[in-house]
Amino acid sequence: MSPPSKENGTDRPTMAVVGMGYVGLPLAEAFADAGFKVIGLDVSVDKCKQINSGRSVTPDVSDESVQRLVDTGLLEATTDFAKVSEVELISICVPTPLSKSKDPDISYIVRACESLLPHVRKGTVVVLESTTYPGTTRDVILERFEWAGFELGKDIHLAFSPERVDPGNETWNIKNTPKVVGGLTPKCGELARDYYARALDKVVLVSSAEAAEMVKLLENTFRAINIGMVNELAMVCEKLGLSSWEIIDAAATKPFGFLPFRPGPGLGGHCIPIDPLYLSWKMRTMDYKVRFIELADEVNSFMPHYVVGRVQDLLNTQEKALKGSRILILGMAYKADVDDVRESPALDLYEILSEKGARIAYHDPHVPSFRFGAEVIQGVAFEVAVADTYDLILVATGHKAVDYDAFADLGLLLLDTRNQLGHRKDEHVHLL
Repeated sequence: MSPPSKENGTDRPTMAVVGMGYVGLPLAEAFADAGFKVIGLDVSVDKCKQINSGRSVTPDVSDESVQRLVDTGLLEATTDFAKVSEVELISICVPTPLSKSKDPDISYIVRACESLLPHVRKGTVVVLESTTYPGTTRDVILERFEWAGFELGKDIHLAFSPERVDPGNETWNIKNTPKVVGGLTPKCGELARDYYARALDKVVLVSSAEAAEMVKLLENTFRAINIGMVNELAMVCEKLGLSSWEIIDAAATKPFGFLPFRPGPGLGGHCIPIDPLYLSWKMRTMDYKVRFIELADEVNSFMPHYVVGRVQDLLNTQEKALKGSRILILGMAYKADVDDVRESPALDLYEILSEKGARIAYHDPHVPSFRFGAEVIQGVAFEVAVADTYDLILVATGHKAVDYDAFADLGLLLLDTRNQLGHRKDEHVHLL
């Protein structure tokens, strides 16, 4: 089965995207903009209603774009998986979190396959985009299709293409970021490549689905390990009375052989804290210990506790105990300029500080509230935040929309974990 010609009417290429989140909706937008009729599948009725009414569910896709695509009939969101009988390409973009024991949770992938199987027509190309361990496409997805009577390379064509979404990135998006694709057979890979090449600027075909799965893990393992290294550097520099930010900036002037990473209060988001542990788990099943990954995870997981220790030390300089102290956290999102709190180290800071008896308020223009256990925590507006009095201000996220100098101008004890105030020389401002 080869991609149809890009025509109007019944010859219009069709696809389904399973999972209308931060990966699925931008992917659906890119394919719809390329002329595909896109069916967005999601188990959330509310999310489907929102999309069909012309409203986006992720900041990286505008309401105007969703409205345009819905109005022109190029995008439809639904909970009805029977709709996949109308398409020739399916992309699966569902979450792959970790369990509490830090083992892979591929239950979303399994449920997606089980929902698709009764309705997929023969000859369909199915591409998994959810980050996972090498072998998932072959061992989990292919196995289920074979149980259902599909023959690989004849009735079904399976491939893997790792998502490379960077929420909030104004330069690199779904369309212009090179897309890696690998199939379970050479023909599967070629078919998937040909479809993706019609919507995206550049597609890189690798030898197998396993190779494509490993590419994603390498990308984020590289980042996790290097972040772990500079986080440890920050702790070393603090003991030596040096600024890790100054050291890194100076090292970055070397035009070769060095790539700067920045320390922070911990790892957050949907990829970096999770993906390397998928590889670590896979290798444990093969009786091999991936030491770099596990050490980096240990360092990065410790950072929120280290930051709380710094908070305690700074309060001690003013003869104040952490218990009962009023602390303002600036930023609850896991990274700058997004509203996503998944795996955010700021949540860890909030939890640890709360357990130690601190009284906490937070300000984040992108995150007006968040759920903490059974409780919904409300943020405070900028005007309220700067008008109140705190024992310490803790910068946990570096948003462009926050006036950090206004908080530094209050003269209160301040710990900055994101170098938003590195230009200040005030004695009350301290960097990680």
